[in-house]
Amino acid sequence: MTKTSATLPEVGFLKIWQIIGDPKAIPPIPALLPVGRTTFLNGVKSGKFPQPVKLGARSVAWRVSDIRALIDELGA
Repeated sequence: MTKTSATLPEVGFLKIWQIIGDPKAIPPIPALLPVGRTTFLNGVKSGKFPQPVKLGARSVAWRVSDIRALIDELGA
């Protein structure tokens, strides 16, 4: 388990800015994956990254377990 994935909760959801980071936020949100928004969304579309879960009419998020598995896979 990497240091980054150790700081993630065991269960729950992450919004896109929690995954790719937001340096302009106060305080800045560090990226879990070193990719941009477009690259991440293209990876989701192509199947390289996990699919989001629809939380509401205009809200999607990713399962922590899926992102944790992706981090472990990319680190290997």
